Amino acid sequence: MIERVPLRSLVKGVLLYRLTYVSEGLQVKGYLTVPDTGKPSPGLIYCRGGIRKVGMVRKRRIISMAKRGYAVFAPFYRGNEGGEGKEDFGGEDRFDVCHAITLVQSLPEVQPGPVPLIGFSRGAMMAMLAAKQCNQAGPVVVWGGVSDLFDTYEQRVDLRRMLKRVVGHPRKEPEAYESRSPVYWLEQVQVPIMIVHGTADPQVNVSHAHKLAEALERAGKDYAMELYEGLEHRFPKAADEKALDAVFAWISQKLREMSESKP
Repeated sequence: MIERVPLRSLVKGVLLYRLTYVSEGLQVKGYLTVPDTGKPSPGLIYCRGGIRKVGMVRKRRIISMAKRGYAVFAPFYRGNEGGEGKEDFGGEDRFDVCHAITLVQSLPEVQPGPVPLIGFSRGAMMAMLAAKQCNQAGPVVVWGGVSDLFDTYEQRVDLRRMLKRVVGHPRKEPEAYESRSPVYWLEQVQVPIMIVHGTADPQVNVSHAHKLAEALERAGKDYAMELYEGLEHRFPKAADEKALDAVFAWISQKLREMSESKP
């Protein structure tokens, strides 16, 4: 960690900071929210969706997570909010999440152990890539997540220009799309997965959830899925809080199981 700047938190009992850390030689920034209990909490990483100014980390959301007893770090990814470099939608910027795991484990406010991840929308790709590549990644929650970027290109005509610019054309750069699509490499993921999705999501079609669940089933992986009937990409506040309760109950259970299974 290079810098920690305290920020004003609007919620009593939760501390808020802006951190700067190093990822592959680049300075990257993010928010840290910590329960103000005076003792270490389990760590968690929230992987935001979108790209650049679209889908930036919302303080309210990660503070809501911290209220459930977790120290939550949300990287902005490289090139955002004063960070160095340029994000590339699950390419080299995937290392920003791996280095964030190391950062979280080094914090005095965080208990030792694997670090679970919640990935929202495009952030689900980032969280799954971390689960594939980083030894200390814990259970992963795929929330409204992209599981096959080829399908995103076909379904989201409005994103094609950005995808062609940042990732390439799927016919010309199929490897780049496959490397960002969890359904193609689940055999390399060894942690439990929870899928959360609204059935009326117009931004990431619920077919992504079904496709991921089917691939996890075929691969014999430990997974759970919760579909929320009629909900879109972002849930209304009451439904969002209810879903978060289910998500954190599942995370806590899986962390216990992982701890008990250690030799």
